[in-house]
Amino acid sequence: MTVPTKKTSKSRTRRRRTINMRKKKSAKSLCPQCKNPKIPHLTCSICGTYKGKQIIIPRAKTKKEKKEKRKEK
Repeated sequence: MTVPTKKTSKSRTRRRRTINMRKKKSAKSLCPQCKNPKIPHLTCSICGTYKGKQIIIPRAKTKKEKKEKRKEK
């Protein structure tokens, strides 16, 4: 096997490697309960269900909604 005649520069090497380091799009599916997109095989972050069972109780929506509830009282 022959030896390369010129050294491969850092930029060329790194440019070649970045192809494999690119972020891949994650698969999405729809939650059967709330119909929002979720990652497969994980609980729905919005309604807290997995395979039709309530696993976790979802947290309060946002800080804005909490402030609005306080203002109403």
